[in-house]
This record gives sequence, C-alpha cells and structure tokens, in this order.
Amino acid sequence: MKIRIVFFILSSICFLGFSQDRPNILWITFEDTSPQFVGCYGNKDARTPVMDKLAETGIRFNNAFSTGTVCSPSRSTLITGVRTFEMGTGNHRSSYPIPDFIHGFPYYLRQAGYYTSNNYKTDYNVKNAKDFTEAAWDENSDKAGWWKREQDQPFFAVFNFMDSHQSRTMTFSYESYEKLVIDKLPETNKIGEQDFSMPPIYRDSPEMRKQFARVYNSIALTDVNIGKLLKRLEDDGLRDDTIIFCFADHGEGMPRGKTNGINYGYQVPFIAWFPEKYKHLSPSKTSGAVTNEMICFEDLAPTMLAIAGVSIPKHMKGRVFATNNHSKAAPYLELSSDRSDNGIDMTRSVTDGTYIYSRNYMPFMPELRYIRYMEIGDIKQQMRNDLKNGKLNGLQSGLFEPRLAETLYNTKTDPWETENLANKPELQKVLKRFRKALDKKILSSKDVMFLPEYEIDIISKTTTPYQFRLDANNYPIAKIYKIAALSGKRGKAIAEKQIKALKSENKIIRYWAITGLKSQNKTLLKPHKAAILDAINDSYAPVSVTASAIAYDSFQNSHAEQKLKSYCKANNEYLALMALNHLLYVPNKTPFIATITELAKNDKLPYNLKAASLDILGSLNLVPNDFAHHKKLTPNIKN
Repeated sequence: MKIRIVFFILSSICFLGFSQDRPNILWITFEDTSPQFVGCYGNKDARTPVMDKLAETGIRFNNAFSTGTVCSPSRSTLITGVRTFEMGTGNHRSSYPIPDFIHGFPYYLRQAGYYTSNNYKTDYNVKNAKDFTEAAWDENSDKAGWWKREQDQPFFAVFNFMDSHQSRTMTFSYESYEKLVIDKLPETNKIGEQDFSMPPIYRDSPEMRKQFARVYNSIALTDVNIGKLLKRLEDDGLRDDTIIFCFADHGEGMPRGKTNGINYGYQVPFIAWFPEKYKHLSPSKTSGAVTNEMICFEDLAPTMLAIAGVSIPKHMKGRVFATNNHSKAAPYLELSSDRSDNGIDMTRSVTDGTYIYSRNYMPFMPELRYIRYMEIGDIKQQMRNDLKNGKLNGLQSGLFEPRLAETLYNTKTDPWETENLANKPELQKVLKRFRKALDKKILSSKDVMFLPEYEIDIISKTTTPYQFRLDANNYPIAKIYKIAALSGKRGKAIAEKQIKALKSENKIIRYWAITGLKSQNKTLLKPHKAAILDAINDSYAPVSVTASAIAYDSFQNSHAEQKLKSYCKANNEYLALMALNHLLYVPNKTPFIATITELAKNDKLPYNLKAASLDILGSLNLVPNDFAHHKKLTPNIKN
C-alpha cells in the first residue's frame, strides 16, 4: 500500500513538472469563410482588425485548405486526422462507424495530461458520436474553456464561432440577420452596401449588394468576438504560454462557395501565433511571416500532437508543419466534396497552391445545384430571378448549367475562378500532371466514397467503410475507377464503353456505367435505348434508379416514370434521395407533383428527403422558397 502511495506522489510530481513545460494550445475556429473576405489576405474593405493583428505578429498561411466543403466532413478530418474518403465520412451529416482505433486526437492529448475543452460545435460525422465526443473532451459545452482545468495543467481549448455561418450570411431571414449580427456589431465595424467590391461571379445590383453585405458584417462580428476571447486569455495571464491557431472550417457560405468542389469551397484563412517562449516550435521564427507552404486539415491532428510532445498514431497520414519534426510539404494536396444535405455530388480536386484541378463525377448537376438550405436564402432566390429575367452575364448564368467534367483554375491570377483553363493548349502538360496526381491518390487511398451511399449504409451494418475498402476482393477499386473515371466525359466512344460496362458482374461498376451515361447527350443515347431500358430492371437498385431517370428524361418512358415514383417513396432513404435528386434536373416534373406533395407533407420523413421534396416543389413555385416556410416544415433543422 505504501509503495502505491509513493508511486502516486512521484507520478503526480512528475506530471505537474512536465505539464508546466508544455504549451497551451488554443484553437479558434469560425464558420464558412474564404480568405478573400479577411483583411490580412488583401481585402481592404474587410473589417477584421483582430485577425489582421494576429497575422501581423504571427504567421499567415496563404495555402491552407479544408479537406471538404461543408461542416461535418471537414470536421471529421479535423478531429481524427483521417480523410473522409478513407473512413466513408464524406457525406454531410452521415453516421457511419469508424474503427475502434481511430479516436478524436484530443483523446491522445487528454491521455498525456492535457485538459481538453470544446465550446461547443462538434459535427464529427461518425456513428456513436456521444461516446466518441466524451472520450475526446474533458468538457464539451457552451460553457467549456481553459478555466476549469487543474492548476498548471496544460490545455487544448477549442472555441467555435458561429457568427459567420451561412445561416447569418444568406439563409436566415434578413430580419434574423439584423438581430443576430447588425444589432450586436459596433457601429465602427459595420460595412455598408456600397463599401466593398462585388465579386464578378455575382451580379452587381442594389438587391445583391444588400444581401452580400451580410458576408462582410458577419465576419466583422466574428472578428469582434475573437477579440473578446483573446482579451480573456490575456487577462488570465495565459497569452505568453499559449499557441494560437485561428481558421475557418471551409470556404464561404454563399452560392458557389460552400458545398462546391472548387478553391472557393476549400480554401480557408489560417493564422498561427506562437509566443516567444515557444517560438522554437513555430514553422517560422519571424513575426508577421507569410508562408505559401500548403497545409490541409489532415495535417492539424499530427501537428498538435507533435507540439504537445505526444506520439502520433500510425493511422494519421498528415504531415507535421511545426516543431523541429516539421516535414516537407507534398507537391500536391488532394481534396474532396461529396453530398451536402439533400444535394448529392462527388468531386475530387488537386491543388499545388497555384492551380486547382477539379474532377466532377456527376457534372449533370450545376455548380449552383439544389440544396434546400442554400435554396431558401434570399440571395439564391435573387440569383434565380435574375437568371429568369435575363439579367445575368454568361459567367453568372453558367453557374446554373451542367458542369464540365474537368476544371482547371489559376487561383493566383483568377481568385474567383472565372476562366476554366482545362482546354488551353499551352496548359495540357499541367492538366496531365494533375490528372495523374488525382488518379494516384484515389487508387492508393482506395477512395471508399466511390460507393453510392446506399452501399455504404449496407456495409456499415457488418463492418466499417474504412476496413471494407482495404479488401481488394470486396472493393476492387482499380476496376471500379476505370469506369468511374469515364463519368462526366462525353462522346460516342465513351458512351459505348459505358454501355458495355452495364453488363459487368460487379454492381458498383454497373452503377458508375449508368451514372456516366446520365451526362451523355440525349442524341447519343438513342442507339442505346434498349440497354438503358433493360437497366431499369437491374438487380442493383442504384443502377435501376439512375436508368429510370435517364429513360424518363430521354425517352419519356412510362415504365421509368412509374419506377421513379416508386423509388421516391422507397423505404430506403438513400434510394429515395437518389430519385429525388435526379428529378430536380428533369424539365418535366409535372407527373410527379402529387407524389412529391405527399412526401413533403410527411412529418416523419428524414430531413434530406423532405428538403429534396421541397426543392422540387419550390422549383415549380408550389411552395415558398424562404426560411420561414422551411423552418415551419422542418423544425429540427440544424445550422
């Protein structure tokens, strides 16, 4: 007994002594913000003095990227250090299992004696989220902070600021925005409707300026509140012992930004600040440094562990960008964008910090696709009205058209991504390099998101998507990708390959064959009508859904129409969501109005199905496209 007491005392002494030498780490995360709207990134119209000052005495990262384009997939990688396309967590607000050995990285800090707190958004996109969260944090609440730790205990504290969230910048009513943002913002920090330059991707009009000012003011309020937090840190005498990271969770919460697999959806402002005491851990020993070194959210977990002197688990593949173990940046970063709420999509991107290449595997949907939480925003409806009334230029109206399979933008000379360079003869070598880098990453990581969500849901009942993808017999990614890589490409030769692949014994190959045919010109599909009609009866339901959508849209087939109606009402929500997404983009929705109206009235319908149903009815002006109506019908909506 005496030995145990002595051991405990010695352990405690060692723990306290060691903890005092370790840095505190403060994460300041804020919502839905692109660097174009922060002062220190060159925007003279922005009112962000706190972040600007932090950058002036810290390090500003010019090439920091979220690994996703919407909250929960981005935060899934942030908390685990593992890519969503490895874990199967790429679809927004999904709930699939991950292996037991993958924890939130604060779990490892906590095991090493750190006090960990989160205030308070989680959105980690994993099954058993409650247990996962409790293992990571000593406290997770809107009251959490460093102030509840033991004396001299080092802390890792996260504060999530909601003021710049899409709800404030575009989705909530203007009256709500005034209450949540304008009424709380000091007069000197407010930005008027004529006080900023309008990005060229949006029409410059009084109506649009009124809405777009919301972005600037919401970020300005975020900056004010960050200042209050930093003052508390200072008042508590902790600034000189605390390393600070300040960044957004993904790109701007505006049409074409958030949810979209381009630079505007991925790139984030990212500032790091190291006190003099811990400058030796900093990637730069100079205050006010600006670095073009690329980092992404996969890198944050291992870097935090390295800063704290904690061993990095082998499943974390990101690089350490601080401390003496700072590793060299890779020449490319690979990024991903999948389903957001009710809007299905799949895009994979590669950037080298100058160019960004994106590969759209479902380009039959536009950049400004139907996602109800976007659609009910006043600015989105203004854009649709301007489109209807012929007030948009070619660039702006093109955002409502089907996408190309590939885009290539120079983000340094064209920050708003207005000119697709993919067809430029002088850039074909660059394009081929990016294609090769993307192919290599997809195959080496065994990107599990090439499974339809219907399939991910099925396999998650017996295993994890992470482990499933590692079995080549279950998941022959090379064979699947050979056909998936055709999706979005157009032409007779491609269509013939896809038709041939419809006969594959592998159901996922058949799925990608029919998905690719959805992007083909209707004229090219006519010789293959019989094969497409046969596919309606495919034994694999996702093939049948998409074949039905093609047959209805291209051939006005009555059997396909009935099958689509049946799938819209399917008990399986992923099949129903596929059918509804396809219906959103067919010209003639009239035969489906009764079915969709019935769905929209079903109070027990999962949110994504109700949202997709309302999008269809809203596109026909059969329900209002505003937040008040949406909130009434979907009271459990999350921010």
